[in-house]
Amino acid sequence: MGSTDKYAGVSSDTVQAKTGKTWAAWFAILDAAGAQTLLHPQIARSLQEEHGVPDWWCQIVTVGYEQARGLREVHQKTDGFTANASKTLAVPVAAVYDAWAVESKRVAWLGEVELTVRKATPDKSLRITWGDGSKGDVGFYEKGEVKSQISLQHSKLADADAAAWMKTFWGAALDRLRAFVEG
Repeated sequence: MGSTDKYAGVSSDTVQAKTGKTWAAWFAILDAAGAQTLLHPQIARSLQEEHGVPDWWCQIVTVGYEQARGLREVHQKTDGFTANASKTLAVPVAAVYDAWAVESKRVAWLGEVELTVRKATPDKSLRITWGDGSKGDVGFYEKGEVKSQISLQHSKLADADAAAWMKTFWGAALDRLRAFVEG
């Protein structure tokens, strides 16, 4: 295992710089502690309590370990899989939010999909539940007077194939959104 190895999207060099140990060292410690039989919260808690690893890095080391040992796939979380997408648009954030929040406008670029908006914070965020029970978090960010960014996370997906499909779906959908709002 070299310093270029990556788990949880983080290199061994970075893990060592932030935690004092490489991926190989953490894997050996966790294997010796029987972590392959522990749940995610138990592994993270042991890293914090027994090794003093900071909160955020406990999660990174735990996810990296789970991926390395085949206990978790890439994009898998404890409650399913996740797909992310984002796009920068040449329109004010209010126009992008409006294209999402107003159902008739949303249907024009997203199509007829079964979704429920659970929570809306104007020009900031939407929380969505899809017909299949998966969840969507959509964030809107101002990048200047006439520039904005949309970022979304679609979670609680059934498997890696569903996550890959949704990533492709959202890439195409955000392209249609761009065409819709930029005219």
